[in-house]
Amino acid sequence: MQFAGIRAVVTGGASGLGLATARRIVAAGGRALLLDVNAEAGAAALRELGEQAHFQAVDVTDGAALEAALDGGLASLGGLDLAVSCAGVVGAGLTLGKHGPMPLEQFARTVGINLIGTFNLARLAAARMQGNAPRADGERGVIVNTASVAAFDGQIGQAAYSASKGGVVGMTLPLAREFARHGIRVVSIAPGLFRTPMLESLPESVQQSLGASVPFPPRLGEPGEYAALVETVVENVLLNGETIRLDGAIRLAPK
Repeated sequence: MQFAGIRAVVTGGASGLGLATARRIVAAGGRALLLDVNAEAGAAALRELGEQAHFQAVDVTDGAALEAALDGGLASLGGLDLAVSCAGVVGAGLTLGKHGPMPLEQFARTVGINLIGTFNLARLAAARMQGNAPRADGERGVIVNTASVAAFDGQIGQAAYSASKGGVVGMTLPLAREFARHGIRVVSIAPGLFRTPMLESLPESVQQSLGASVPFPPRLGEPGEYAALVETVVENVLLNGETIRLDGAIRLAPK
């Protein structure tokens, strides 16, 4: 599928990896529907991106709300070719902390946003893509999920986060196999240490230390590099049912 002129929905689209992806879509002449819980950040993104972008404030864990946001937003796009899930939370915390076991609600919230929210978009996006006219090779759409290297080598304090991202990895192949008959591909990207709002909130010295721990290049990843991989996934039809690590060869230490 050609990336130029693509019609896309991006969750977590008001900042970080999602906003970088939306920028690349718009720069390529495409149109993007940004979904995010942060309405203020969404408004700022629209001012930057212009009339090729649209925004809806929505919680990705709410099935009815997400469906309504898609129905409303996709009318302005004229259809849907690409769905990118970037909405997520870290949910860090010890399972056995100083004040007792982790509250179950904390674990459930992390899994709810990172895993259930990703599945929510995938199911609703696929339902809309299946009606597209087939392109080359019978392709009708592409779904890109965001996993994490923590799905494979999660650190102490990442039980909830690693479980949620491991779930994203685990459903990638089954979804790709199921959606194959509709000409819809499913690929997940597992970023390493990236310069996102979460890491930018840390002191600069900490950011530099984290970047130096990456084998090569010894720095934090830039959101634009994630967006570039999304474009590659879209344009290479053989990428399907796979989780791609984008991490500079880092393997996380236990803590």
